[in-house]
Amino acid sequence: MVITGTHDSFLVALSILIATVASYTALDLAGRIRTAQGWTGHAWLAAAAFAMGGGIWSMHFVAMLAFSMPDMAMNYDMGLTALSFVLPIVVTGIGFHVANRPDIGLTTLALSGLFMGLGIAGMHYTGMAAMRMPADLSYDGLWVAASVLIAIGASAVALWLAFRRTGPGQRLVAAVAMGMAVSGMHYAAMRAAIFTTHAAVDHAHGQASLEQTSLALAVAATTFAILFLALIAAMFDRRFALLAEREAAALRASEERYRTLYSKTPLPLHSLSEAGIIEHVSDAWLELLGYRREEVVGRPLTDFMTEDSIQRRAELVWPRLLREGAAKDVEYRLVTKTGAVLDVLMSGRVVRDAEGRFLYVLGGVVDVTARKKAEEALRQAQKIEAVGHLTGGVAHDFNNLLAVVLGNLELLRRRLPDDPKATRLLDNAMQGARRGAALTQRMLAFARRQDLKPEPVDVPDLVKGMADLLQRSIGPMILIETRFPLSLPCAQADANQLELALLNLVVNARDAMPEGGTITIAGREEVVAPGHASGLAPGGYVCLSVSDTGHGMDEATLARAMEPFFTTKGIGKGTGLGLSMVHGLAEQSGGRLMLKSRKGQGTTAEIWLPVIAAKAAAAAAPAQEAETAGARPGAGPFTILVVDDDTLVLQNTAVMLEDLGHRVLEASSGQEALEWLIRTPSVDLVITDHAMPGMTGLQLSDAIRKRWPHLPVILASGYAELTSEVSSAVARLNKPFRQEELARVVRQSMEQAAAGKVVPFRSKPAEGPVGRES
Repeated sequence: MVITGTHDSFLVALSILIATVASYTALDLAGRIRTAQGWTGHAWLAAAAFAMGGGIWSMHFVAMLAFSMPDMAMNYDMGLTALSFVLPIVVTGIGFHVANRPDIGLTTLALSGLFMGLGIAGMHYTGMAAMRMPADLSYDGLWVAASVLIAIGASAVALWLAFRRTGPGQRLVAAVAMGMAVSGMHYAAMRAAIFTTHAAVDHAHGQASLEQTSLALAVAATTFAILFLALIAAMFDRRFALLAEREAAALRASEERYRTLYSKTPLPLHSLSEAGIIEHVSDAWLELLGYRREEVVGRPLTDFMTEDSIQRRAELVWPRLLREGAAKDVEYRLVTKTGAVLDVLMSGRVVRDAEGRFLYVLGGVVDVTARKKAEEALRQAQKIEAVGHLTGGVAHDFNNLLAVVLGNLELLRRRLPDDPKATRLLDNAMQGARRGAALTQRMLAFARRQDLKPEPVDVPDLVKGMADLLQRSIGPMILIETRFPLSLPCAQADANQLELALLNLVVNARDAMPEGGTITIAGREEVVAPGHASGLAPGGYVCLSVSDTGHGMDEATLARAMEPFFTTKGIGKGTGLGLSMVHGLAEQSGGRLMLKSRKGQGTTAEIWLPVIAAKAAAAAAPAQEAETAGARPGAGPFTILVVDDDTLVLQNTAVMLEDLGHRVLEASSGQEALEWLIRTPSVDLVITDHAMPGMTGLQLSDAIRKRWPHLPVILASGYAELTSEVSSAVARLNKPFRQEELARVVRQSMEQAAAGKVVPFRSKPAEGPVGRES
């Protein structure tokens, strides 16, 4: 006889609640699997499988207790019951393990859902087979198929949702749907069951016995407790994971800030391994040497050093750095990607962990190439300045000697008899003395002590006027080209000295082209702004350049080209003062000499001279003409006081003045000269040297102007620095001078005094015999 059992509605609702809570717990625990690693992930997978599989079994067990048939004793086979408990846990665990793979596809997911659904359905029918009762059990195939399909669908959805990022609300809705589906699977399977009794029984009234209800509540309570503990564990794990993630994010942000600070710092930094291998470099380091990061990292630092730096680092610096833990400002030379060599200072510090183990060497690089060049340039400038002072002093003393020699030779020539042979010998001696005077002018030009007469110079006209001289100086194998703009302003310079400088540059260019070539003389106007690399004062300049097509100079030769007495010519072919003289002329004129040369590409020498205003140039000629027109012949002879601390120069000057018919008084110092003036009010003129101990010529001139303001003074010296200090009332006489130059300056001074420009100390010539007093 076929009978139909009844279900307790309370226990049915309880079974559905168990399925829903178990689904929510399983989804929550499955979300922890991918966030964990190692055995922790496997533990969460097992927990999720136990929650889902065990919850489904608990739902099934409570639902079975909700089913009852009256007056029919019902027992369960413990082996099959245990198998029905283990089976859903195992298949759920396997399904979660497969679905946890990051590269899972829809096909694999569907197959996993099929496997898991069949396992859950198998759990149900295994539990049904465990029932022992006085009835036969058969199934309706249609409802069996429906229950299996529901199990497979619920399993596939559970696996798809298990590893998606969902919020609590989404998980709750999904859990309710899955709980209903799992419960639906069970009750569909129960609908498929057909019970055929062995004897007549009374029909049930739809209520489970008290014993069944108590057991169901116990199983449900146990299930809820286990699921609740699992949710609490997942909540704490989620909280700890969130804190760990925040800490990790803060650590990553800190590392990123450090990495950004390290890489973007404007200082060239690097970190090295214990073997000296580059591990990290900053962007500034890469920019300094011109490499890309992938070309540097993993290579030894020594790959970017010169040989001498490598040897010194390996033998001294690196062992000391590892031993002492720090090294500061060690000089190295690094080679850039382009092959340029940089002078650097490198510092480093060994970084160790808390236990003292080596981690890395943090190092920094300071590029001192520009500073090294500036220091070298300063040393060269100081050397040139020192040599200049020495040269100027020697030239000044030599000037005094030449003044004595030339003066005595001129006087001697007047007294010699008309002997051609003696005259020729005397002329040779005078020519040698004049060549010596020209040499001293070059030396004084280098020392910037020669007396210049700056005036407006039309550079194109000056070059045009020298064309024949220049062509004769260089010979027929060399061509001269000139390139000047139509409107080039005048330069302020000494025309005679500029001609000599240009001739020197052209001759140097000729010597650089023994097989012939082209010399280009050009001019242009330049405006120098503040902070210009040349160091020139801001303003306008005329740049006169001389370029050749010769063999050029290397860097070492170019660096020494302006040194005095330095020459690349053979013995006896050059004094080494040509460029030094041009350098001194340009510096004293307020300009600069610049050399540009490369080996095999010729040389260009540029003289930069200040521009002078056109109206100043136009006013210069009338003023000079007016001065000349105002000169009138003066009377003589005069009483002249000669002051010089050099006895030979003093006597030579006195002899030349006496030979001109003047009365001469001699003084060897400024103080003695003042005493002469106090004792002798008949002095008409004072001629004084400048460089004297105790009182210089300028100081003597100032003292004379204060006490005898109308007494003319002539200052005899070769120092150009006096030009801006000498008053207009003091005439200049450049050493060495000839007798005719001395006579001209004396005459001009007395003519100016007679014209009223300077009133002489007395109005009539000295009485008595002409002679010398000392």
